[in-house]
Amino acid sequence: MPHMTTGYERIRARIDELHPGTSDRAASLAATGGKNPDLLRTMKQGRSAFPRGANLQGLADYLQKPVEWLTGEGEEAAGAEIRPSRPAQLQPVKVNGKLAAGVFREVDDFDQSEPERIWETPDEKFPNARRMAFDVEGDSMNALEPRPIMPGDRLICVAFEDVANQVRVRDGLVVVVERTRDGGHTREWSVKQVELYEDRTEFCPRSTNKAHKPIVVKRDAQADEGVQVEIIALVRSVRNDLPL
Repeated sequence: MPHMTTGYERIRARIDELHPGTSDRAASLAATGGKNPDLLRTMKQGRSAFPRGANLQGLADYLQKPVEWLTGEGEEAAGAEIRPSRPAQLQPVKVNGKLAAGVFREVDDFDQSEPERIWETPDEKFPNARRMAFDVEGDSMNALEPRPIMPGDRLICVAFEDVANQVRVRDGLVVVVERTRDGGHTREWSVKQVELYEDRTEFCPRSTNKAHKPIVVKRDAQADEGVQVEIIALVRSVRNDLPL
């Protein structure tokens, strides 16, 4: 009977390819930021099929492979004796952060915290686009039709630059807009609905709260002096899991 390559053996071969001469202990420390020297040893001994949580992403980054390659969900892993942590049809989606109209937050370029990831079915219309999720704060879209976007909702999106050649910016499109100011040091993320005019584009709130105002972008692509506006994501679905 032919030998089936184990997950550890595939990982070990990848380490030898990228980092020849690196021991399991050294590779484990590098992949976990010095926190777990026994990561690969537990896999080699069969005590763990593959890492969990932050260690999973850390090892994937160290090996320069997607998480699916480690968990046995990718095509490259065909034939490997690894049990996927989620059904093969699900994909990881990074939760980028919170959306709040009118709230500018400082951009932290040095944030090393592990981002939250959720698992979603592939986007059938845009299977090759990067995906992202945002959590909604505030009431700026609580009157959107046919389905309002409420505080606490989670938006599942695709990166707009990945689908810009397929999606025409048009009236009614629901998008995530980024406004940056102070030379890019602060930014606002908010969800808006597009309205197009001859001389401008308006990113409009749909709210019962009249304090929310549209973001108006003239043809010079600036909303106001010193403020840059960009569509960063196309909203594809809205989630709101009820607590048990």
